[in-house]
Amino acid sequence: MEKLKIALIGCGRVANVSHSKAIAANSEIIDCVALCDIKKEKAEGLADKLENLGLKRPEIYEDHRKLLKREDIDAIVIATESGKHYQISVEALNSGKHVVVEKPMALSTKEMDEMIELSESKKLKLAVCFQNRFNPPIQELKKKIDNKAFGKLFYGHIAVRWNRNKEYYLQAPWRGTWEMDGGVLMNQSIHGIDLLQWMLGGNVTEIYGKIANQVHPYIETEDLGIAIVKFDNGSYGIIEGTSNIYPKNLEETLSIFGETGTVIIGGLAVNRIEVWRFPQENFHPFMNLPDPETVYGNGHIEVYKDFYKAILEDRKPFIDGREGKKAVEIILGIYKSQLENSVIKFPLDFDTKCMKGYFTKI
Repeated sequence: MEKLKIALIGCGRVANVSHSKAIAANSEIIDCVALCDIKKEKAEGLADKLENLGLKRPEIYEDHRKLLKREDIDAIVIATESGKHYQISVEALNSGKHVVVEKPMALSTKEMDEMIELSESKKLKLAVCFQNRFNPPIQELKKKIDNKAFGKLFYGHIAVRWNRNKEYYLQAPWRGTWEMDGGVLMNQSIHGIDLLQWMLGGNVTEIYGKIANQVHPYIETEDLGIAIVKFDNGSYGIIEGTSNIYPKNLEETLSIFGETGTVIIGGLAVNRIEVWRFPQENFHPFMNLPDPETVYGNGHIEVYKDFYKAILEDRKPFIDGREGKKAVEIILGIYKSQLENSVIKFPLDFDTKCMKGYFTKI
């Protein structure tokens, strides 16, 4: 296959920080031919950045529907506001394009199911950006789990203890809204929740969660989320996500505990092993890894590379739509648990819009 021709829709922060780096690092196999943003200056700015990285300048669009009419484009990368992921993905798939979509892939179970079914019926690839699955320490942990090194898995814990201030939310009015974003669980903690469920395996059977808005009265959504998740293999997950840590980001830490193994991975973006204990094995070289430049890490490079190979080899992407749905469904379960004040059984049907007005009503 020649170079994969892609177009990137949404030229905000994550596109500039991570997708530009991934496009440049994969320039031998991927050619970004177009950029689109409703604010033309954002697309122009990203085009300048790609050009400065030595790449050919992409064409600029303000309307993604015009872009989708181009027959020379193989795939669409979607990095818009979360609430727009579903609609643009569906339009792209209906236009015969493969899709890479940022997390969360959508904000409702029905929308996610439609995206999955559409991609499968059209035999198109749908990949979701859970780039931290590619972190070297995470890959090492997954190998241990797959090799049964833990024996029986007992439970896991994800702690996302970060800070998001008023200035962060004022930068983009869609942030902290139920229709376009969700709160600290859906925006900041979703990567860690994805890793937790991926490591523990099995299917979620039930969840009990609580959310609160403690210090951000100017947003609609939660700034604290806590939950217990039960899996059908007998393991349990504990979720803790907050954007209220004083005075700045503290940690994102994934802990997995089993019969014959204990692993804790921390660092800025779950990128460094802190504890590694198995019989006759108490050290791992990845304990000395440096932090990446940003909390996004460097995994987008591998997301792009895997996506290209998935098309070339006609296989599922490493994180396809069915995998991408799992963390979102857990978060929707936490929201529903708060709304109904009850344990929620899986599978479920829920939408973040069901939470609209929740904190102003209580």
